[in-house]
Amino acid sequence: MATTRQLNVNGRTYNVDAESDASLLMVLRDHLDLTGSKYGCGEGQCGACTVLIDGKSRRSCITHVGDVAQKKITTIEGLAQGDRLHPVQQAFLDEGAMQCAYCTSGMIMTAVSLLNTRRDSSAAEIARAMEGNICRCGTQPRIVSAIQRAAKAMNESRS
Repeated sequence: MATTRQLNVNGRTYNVDAESDASLLMVLRDHLDLTGSKYGCGEGQCGACTVLIDGKSRRSCITHVGDVAQKKITTIEGLAQGDRLHPVQQAFLDEGAMQCAYCTSGMIMTAVSLLNTRRDSSAAEIARAMEGNICRCGTQPRIVSAIQRAAKAMNESRS
């Protein structure tokens, strides 16, 4: 039976009617029309559906909406500040780190989660942190470069 739940998504509170075991991805896409997070494998393996839950990356396709009702959810749509892209989004554009772009929102969200906790990672450490996100186009070297660029920009803006 569907129950009304409050979700904090991208800084706004939404009331949604959903079963507690409904996938967060489907609620975001079907109830809130936030379609930036993509359905890929449906098993939490490809990373296309990645969002941030309290600042940490999570696969929304296997996250139950009942488990996140009291948490801060951030989707790709919530990263930019007005017309200013998040440094990771800007770096992905600057580095040409996307081709078909199906994986891009998940890649960006995973990178933001990484940079929220660690901005001094080596290229090998970044590649390892991104392993759970699949890019079939083969832009991984540009993705790593974009994350390094974003880390540098974020460090410089802190100074």
